[in-house]
Amino acid sequence: MIANATDIAFAPMLPWWLIAGLGAAALAAAGLAFARRASGGALRLLLSALLVAALLRPTLVSELREQERDAAVVLVDRSGSQDVGGRTRMTDEALDALESRLDFLPNLDALIVETAGAGGPDRGTALLGALREAWAAVPRRQRAGAFLITDGQVHDAQAAAPAGPEEMGPVHVLLTGDPEEDGDRRLSVRAAPAYGIVGKDVEVELLVEDLGPEGAGRGGALVSISADGRLLKTAGVVLGRAERIALPVDRAGATVFEFGVEPGPRELSPANNRAVITVNGVRDRLKVLLVSGRPHAGERVWRNLLKSDPAVDLIHFTILRPPYKQDATPIRELALISFPVRELFEQRLTEFDLVVFDRYARRGVIPQLYLANVADYVRGGGALLDAAGPGFASRVTSLHDSALSGVYPAGPTGRILTEPFRPVPTEIGRRHPVTGPLVAGSAEPRWGRWFRQIDVEPESGHALLSGAEGRPLLLVDRVGDGRVGLLASDQVWLWARGYQGGGPHAELLRRLAHWLMKEPDLEEDALTAGIAGGRLEVERRKAEAAPEPVTALAPDGRTLAVELKPAGAGRWRGAVEADTAGVWQVRSGEKTAVAGAAVENPLEFEDLRPTAARLAPVAEATGGRVLWLGRDAVPDVRAVRPGGRMAGRDWLGLRDNRAYRVTGIERMPLLPPWLVLALGALLLAWLWSREGQRG
Repeated sequence: MIANATDIAFAPMLPWWLIAGLGAAALAAAGLAFARRASGGALRLLLSALLVAALLRPTLVSELREQERDAAVVLVDRSGSQDVGGRTRMTDEALDALESRLDFLPNLDALIVETAGAGGPDRGTALLGALREAWAAVPRRQRAGAFLITDGQVHDAQAAAPAGPEEMGPVHVLLTGDPEEDGDRRLSVRAAPAYGIVGKDVEVELLVEDLGPEGAGRGGALVSISADGRLLKTAGVVLGRAERIALPVDRAGATVFEFGVEPGPRELSPANNRAVITVNGVRDRLKVLLVSGRPHAGERVWRNLLKSDPAVDLIHFTILRPPYKQDATPIRELALISFPVRELFEQRLTEFDLVVFDRYARRGVIPQLYLANVADYVRGGGALLDAAGPGFASRVTSLHDSALSGVYPAGPTGRILTEPFRPVPTEIGRRHPVTGPLVAGSAEPRWGRWFRQIDVEPESGHALLSGAEGRPLLLVDRVGDGRVGLLASDQVWLWARGYQGGGPHAELLRRLAHWLMKEPDLEEDALTAGIAGGRLEVERRKAEAAPEPVTALAPDGRTLAVELKPAGAGRWRGAVEADTAGVWQVRSGEKTAVAGAAVENPLEFEDLRPTAARLAPVAEATGGRVLWLGRDAVPDVRAVRPGGRMAGRDWLGLRDNRAYRVTGIERMPLLPPWLVLALGALLLAWLWSREGQRG
């Protein structure tokens, strides 16, 4: 209980120096009277003192005080490392015992704060930061102290440590786990590339350690390595030594590699026994062979487009004179080198990622044998694009009526359409990744006109653009393991020149070429998945129809349904929470995809052993104590005056601040005017009486 405080205050009627002067004069006069042995000296002194006191106006001031309740914070660590080795049970039991002991302390409020203590990705457990936040709403004069129930794996102990007991009182640490028994095996990726060249291996550096009370273990362990959910191989590693392992990158796009190590002899949790990385496969250089049948206005468009791409190695030949044409022009004036037909179409054909015939017509330059090689090249996984010119319409010169007839998506009707027309996307073209993004958000694109189109009759594949009379203009198809594209016009150069506003020629041809070369982002029937912000994000692309339902298989075996929403241009997207680390598998119809979810807070699981090393300096600096719940029961709690010892062998102390707030003030004059007049009159009468008797 806080008692009210009483004090005397003065409110002088005159300046202090003047009152002091009057008092000194009165004292001097009284002293002179005493020296002369004059009668009434004592009465005169009393009267002077009364007048001086009246000028000072003394007042009795009383503060009305109300005691404030102290606060103690009980901070419970609910981070991931607290879920292993029975620590959750120890934490709950300690919390119940501590609450019952704090209930017996009068004038104390207990603030129970349970926190995951996450300081953000890769920042571990920020427990002391959470303690500062809990104290933010409590005045410093009411802070009695704090109890931390944790395993000691705190990663902000130095950055957020209190300066001393004045800031928050004693900090007592109650540690879960058993430091003499708890051990753990962990796997970590020390180095891994983000990109790899398709067809070549990349190297990752792995480290497997057995952590125990006596330090890192010795011996070996087996690490399983999976690629996109399929077991790739098993490798033996030496414990405590970084090992470099080669991984194959066999396709373009993202490949998810998962590493897992067998449990150790002392295993707190398998959470840090696996790791996931994603390596993006890229082609080193894309090799393109461009064969122009004759010089024309559109030839430079193709050349400029392919040469402007730094990832493309272009080999370009233009047929200036067919073999059957005879004139007096010397060969040396027609070309620097002769057309290496055998080298290109027999010896090195498989080295090219794309073969482009630009307005090429059969005129005896490339024999049927080599055209048959091109057909086999496509079926084996190659890419062919034909930008057809007038020669394609003739049965005599058309490449369709050659050894390539089996791979073309359409054949010529023999007509050449010469009326003006605007290329427009077909229904499926609006959903296809080659042409769909070109018209996204546009009901009817107003691109520039073309004036010549080779009429073709579709045989397979899909028509993405239509032109004159609504006839197919751009067709694509899959043949075996390869792909074929047919552009039934040689006037895309009009867009490049900006005629009537032009059109997206560069983007169209670039997307078409990369689709033919199997760019993963341009697949029209694809399922992709990725982890971002703790969520599994799924994209389904399908040009022909609505996609099948999508399900996600979590690493722990759970199956989740993914709701898809239309995203335009033949795309549907959806997401679910990725709350489990490991490889997530996504399925839609016959399509599958994988995504790797790494541990959300790797630093939290880097070392799961309990420790007192990080929080012992905090407890020592604030006068608190560190105890292990596995060895000691929760002791009694006492209230201790500031400056006293805050912990003993069988008790923990909290600061008894005895804080208060003033609720009011009472004032009572000690010399009210009526009392001064009465006492003054009495003294004057007495003095007058004495003087009268003497006379």
